[in-house]
Parts: sequence; structure tokens; C-alpha cells
Amino acid sequence: MPTSAQTQSSISHFINKWREKHLSQQQFVLVLSFFIGIFTACAAYFLRRFIAWIQSLLTAGFDITNANWLFLVYPVVGIFLTALFIKYVVRDNISHGVTRILYAISRRQSHLKKHNCWSSLIASGITIGFGGSVGAESPIVLTGSAIGSNLGQFFKLDHKSIMVLLGAGASGAIAGIFKAPIAGVVFTLEVLMIDLTMASLIPLLVSSITASVMMYIFTGTSSEFNFSLENAFTIERVPTSILLGLFCGFISLYFTRMMNKCEDVFHKVKGMYAKLALGGITLSLLIYLFPPLYGEGYHTITLLLNGKGMEDWEGVMNNSLFYGDPEKLLLYLGLIILCKVIASSATNGGGGCGGIFAPCLFLGCISGFVFSRFWNMHNLGVYVPEKNYALLGMAGIMSAVMHAPLTSMFLIAELTGGYLLFAPLMIVSLVSYLVIIIFEPNSVYATRLAKKGQLVTHHKDKAALTLMSIDSILEKHDTRVPPDMKLGRLVFIIAREKVNVFPVTDGSNHLLGVIDLSKIRKVLFRQELYDQFTAAQLMEEPPARLSIEDPVTVVMETMERTHADTLPVVNNRGEYVGFITRTKLYAMYRQVMVDYSEEKL
Repeated sequence: MPTSAQTQSSISHFINKWREKHLSQQQFVLVLSFFIGIFTACAAYFLRRFIAWIQSLLTAGFDITNANWLFLVYPVVGIFLTALFIKYVVRDNISHGVTRILYAISRRQSHLKKHNCWSSLIASGITIGFGGSVGAESPIVLTGSAIGSNLGQFFKLDHKSIMVLLGAGASGAIAGIFKAPIAGVVFTLEVLMIDLTMASLIPLLVSSITASVMMYIFTGTSSEFNFSLENAFTIERVPTSILLGLFCGFISLYFTRMMNKCEDVFHKVKGMYAKLALGGITLSLLIYLFPPLYGEGYHTITLLLNGKGMEDWEGVMNNSLFYGDPEKLLLYLGLIILCKVIASSATNGGGGCGGIFAPCLFLGCISGFVFSRFWNMHNLGVYVPEKNYALLGMAGIMSAVMHAPLTSMFLIAELTGGYLLFAPLMIVSLVSYLVIIIFEPNSVYATRLAKKGQLVTHHKDKAALTLMSIDSILEKHDTRVPPDMKLGRLVFIIAREKVNVFPVTDGSNHLLGVIDLSKIRKVLFRQELYDQFTAAQLMEEPPARLSIEDPVTVVMETMERTHADTLPVVNNRGEYVGFITRTKLYAMYRQVMVDYSEEKL
């Protein structure tokens, strides 16, 4: 009986043979992109329904006039179930979905594991359904990217094609879950930082459009958030739009830095149950005090975007200790702005699974509303419509936190149908982005990878280095010289080998030094010295030692700094692994640049 792996290999072989006869590589990628769009839309629909089912099951009978003690229980249960699922079923880290995609692009040849096609759906559904204060968008993006990556791996496509399919999966995921095809494509180009040519852009469009159409079939053609423009944008509101952009920029700075600090705190906590206790208790208390923090917060967004006045807006305080006290609405929302990032960090840090898309939209909507409401209450200038500025705030926060002004503009416009506010969307997004880049050069997704030198950027030279692995340029040869070896024996080995640098190692394979032939030519041909000199006397300390864990960017910088043509590589125990030569490094770099810049797939 053939095994499952053998069956899959046979299917892959058969399809590849058929494809080689009837389709070009580019056409085949387009076909796969179409199916990726279908699969990602189905995944997005399942996740939305799964979350809604759990939330309706748990909260359907709540009394809106009182704080509900079950808010102290549900989030802890959700995080606990998610943590158990990840530990005993998935057995892998699936948090920070977009960050994991960026890591796969930069360090794993765009390869994502098979379980990523489904594991994030289940984990995030449980987390958010039980009240986790995170979004479903990053998990679905990871799912879509994994579908694209694994399809490329299944059909044994090249690295460039797999990267394109990964991007198609991400585009389809965003387009599917938000019904926003333009934003899906722009997100892949801007956030995932895949620098694609026009030829390779088409698969992203195919996947995005397909996913959007599928979601139209599943849920109708209406926008994610119902929004009707009642006050058109006027030139008199340009200054307030700029001020809102500044406000959103500093709120985003607080969000980014506080999230990094909270994550550092959870990283220091050892043990699953200790993290669960800290994260679960923190999250439960915050949700009990501020129920809008429960789940994605889309109900609050809908309320603020469609509310006509205080009677509608004060619905935000339902189920809270603030219920029936509309005078404290701004104070209540201000506290939510401060606490949202803590709630999101506690969710993921405690063992839950979710992203920051929804938190950005939620935080932006409240920030824009608070800004405009405060402005109007104190008659600081021209009247600014609260619902319009709540919409603009969503774009401002997303633009700054994700470092994606284009994505935020198109996404908010497509989410709400607010295309008539495109000018102020551009203003707020741009100003907010300009504010945060002064203080934070990378998005919240990319910060951790950037610290490790593992981030692909839009600079093609740096991106090419990041896409390379040290294994691809490592020269491994087994010739190791013991320190007590006589020169005569060393000459015999030199005559047999084709290398110019030899490692000197001890009995445990620890690197002691290197012998450079160019430095010992004066003694090589003097036979009278063959028994007088040993390898220990002839070796020298290399200009630098490279680690097998070093990214290629560090290798290149070290080569340039030391002016060395050959450098030894050691592992974390100091054991010799091999050499890297300048010649091979530059040859591989040139090849990657050619592949990276090809117009055709």
C-alpha cells in the first residue's frame, strides 16, 4: 500500500507533467492564485462564523444595564483552551501571524508549515470568541499565506514563485475577510514588503478579486461597516484633519511602545500556567471594567460610525459600571484607549492567538471620535462630524502602527464605502505615519525581525542579502589541522587540497586559528624546516569569526570591515563548521539579485 506522502508525490508529479505540456510557469501560478482566492475566502468565512457562533452562545442573555461577572471568566477560559490547543495539538508557535510570514520570507525561503493552513483559524476563533481583545485578520493572513506557500511547495515551484503565491494568499485573506480587494494587494506590497514586478503582481490581483467575489456570494455585497456620509468634507476641515493625524500618530506611538514593553514582560514570565494567570487575570479585569474590549470590538465601531447622537453613543457603556452616565463618555473612551493595548498584549502574552488589525481599527475609531467630540464640545473651531472623524481615526492609527499609509487609506475606504472622504483619509494617514517614523523606524510587525537582521525591505540590495542563507555560501571541507602537526605533513596536505586557508582545531573540533598559505610561503619549500615548525607556530587568529547563526547581512559587513577574503564559521560552542569566501558570497549575491529582479516568474 502506498503511503500518504507517496500518493501526494505521485499526484504532484502527474500534474507537473501535464502542466509542462500545456501551461507555462506563469499561467500555472495564475491558476493556483485563483484557487488560493477560493480557499482563503472559505477560511475567512469559516473564521467569522466560528467567532460569531461562540460569542452569541456566551453573551446572548446578558443584561446591558449591569456589569456581568462572566466577563471575569470567559477570557481566562478562552486563553486556557487556546494554550492547550497550541501546546498539545499544534506544538508550534503560531502567534504574531504577520511577523511569522515576514520571517518565512526572510529566513525560510517563503516556506510555511502545513499546520499553518488551519491551526491559526481554530486558535484565534477560540481566543476571540471567548473575549480575547485581538483581531482575526493576522491569523487569516497567516492561513492564506500558508495555503499559497504549501501549494507552491507541493508542486515543487521555485523560490520566487512560492514567494508570489505566499503573497497571493495574504492578498486573498485581506480581500476576503474585509471584502477589500485593493487593500489586499496593497497590504502585500506595503506590509509584507514583497517588491514585485508587474508580471508577478497579476497573481495577487487574481487572488484578491476571487476572494472578494466569494465573500460577496457568502455574505452579500454590503461593506463590512455600514457608513453613510452626511457631512461632506470641506477645505475648512483640513487643519483639523492634520491635527487628528498628529493625535493618531502619538496614540500609535504609545500603542507600539506599550505593546513592546508588555511583550517583554510576558517573555520574562516562565511557564505556560504563569503566563496564563498573568494574561488571563489582566484581560478579565479590563473587560469587566470596559466591556468594549471584549473580542474584536466591531460592535463599538459600528455604533460610533452610525450613531446620531448621545443616545446612540452611550450604548458603548452597556454592560459596564459606567452605564447610564453619559457625562463620563469621553473619560470612559479615553481609559479604553489607554487600556486596549494592555488587553491585546495580555491576550497574546497569556497564550491566546490573534492580531492587531482589529485593535488598530477599534483604537482608531475611538481616538477619532474622542478627538472630534472634545473639539465640538469646547467649540475649538469649525464643526467636525464625529462619525467622519471616527472613520478617519481608523486610517490614522492603522497607518502608523502598521507603517502602511496606503493600506490604511484603501482599506478604510473599502470597509466603509467612504470613498468621498478619500482626501482627508490621505491627510490623516500620511501625517500619522510621518509622526511615528520619527520615533519608530519599523512597524510593530517588523521590529523584532529588524533587531535580528532578518527583515526583508524594499531596498533590493538589502533584501537580496536577507533572502540568502549562510548555508548556501558555506564551504565545508573536512581537512582539519591539529596544532601539533609538523610542517612536512602539512605540505603534503596542502598539495592535495585546493583551498588556501586551513583551520587548526583541537581534539574537540574547537577552532584555534587558521593557516593562510599566503602568509607561510617563505617556509613551504624549505625542507630543512619541515620538522622544526608545527601548525600551532604557523597559525594566526583570523580577522573575525563568523557564527553559523549570523544573517548574511552581518557576513557581508564583516567581510567589508576586515577586508578578508576568507573567514571561518563556528557554531555556538566555538566548533569549526566551515569557511565563507568573498568570491562565493558575491557570486551568490549576484545570482539572487538576478532572480529577485526578473520580470517574469
